[in-house]
Amino acid sequence: MQAIDAAASASLEGLIDLSRYPINQLDSDAGKALVEQCRQQLNEDGCVVLKNFVPQEALEVLERETERLSPDAHYNQTETNPYNNAGDETRPASHPLNRFDDRTNGFVAGDRIDHDTILRQVYQNPNFQRFVASVVGMDEIHPYADPLADLVVNVLREGCQHPWHYDTNQFIVTMMTRCSHGGGTFEYVPGIRNPESENFEQVQQVLDGDHSRVRSLDLQPGDLQVFFGRYSLHRVTPVQGERERHTVIFAYASEPGFIGRPERAQRIFGRMAPIHERLLAEGMQRSDKLVD
Repeated sequence: MQAIDAAASASLEGLIDLSRYPINQLDSDAGKALVEQCRQQLNEDGCVVLKNFVPQEALEVLERETERLSPDAHYNQTETNPYNNAGDETRPASHPLNRFDDRTNGFVAGDRIDHDTILRQVYQNPNFQRFVASVVGMDEIHPYADPLADLVVNVLREGCQHPWHYDTNQFIVTMMTRCSHGGGTFEYVPGIRNPESENFEQVQQVLDGDHSRVRSLDLQPGDLQVFFGRYSLHRVTPVQGERERHTVIFAYASEPGFIGRPERAQRIFGRMAPIHERLLAEGMQRSDKLVD
């Protein structure tokens, strides 16, 4: 694929299948219909997947970008509960807060992703941001102010998994650029908690093996996923085979200036940025009552 110039990048021409997904014309009939379809699916399923969002030529470039970046991934192996915290010794061992499982995966931090990559061009594109905001029902969204967690590449090699967990942000936007030979299945339970209730009882049922509410997605390279990961318990099953699984995470927030928890940055990226160190010293508060 030939190099994409600045004007083309700004318009997303060649980067996204705009004939199928006219995100640069949201005020048109086709654009309005696309948003309405996405909203309906998101409301019903807690997740919307846009198949083949990226044309094949652009996908090949994206795969090369994530392949080039993947050696910069910080891998960590830890035992974690769904809330990415230390648990609660005042509760029984069967309680979800005290249910720990192996988490082994890698993340390429945002400050490793250059501004001239297609990944960052898409992430920062106003039309892409407006589309995501429209789908999740917001007037506007804002890129993270977190220099590590704004734009991330998740790298899973053989044996890696991400056990049942929630996301820090209300919603998450991801795009797979490479799938593994086996495993690596995305599974989730839509809307199992809300801003006012953790719903620990039903979470415990899932952890105990009741998968009656669990849904699986057959994600493929080039698919865009918008997901309410703050309220939907989800996981990625262990990857099988030598081929790595690469997924780009586009992180946005409803308000400007969002920074992730310092402790979480240390766990996921193996380090903190100066802003995290300052927040660690000053303390920070969440806007909702959820554990994390």
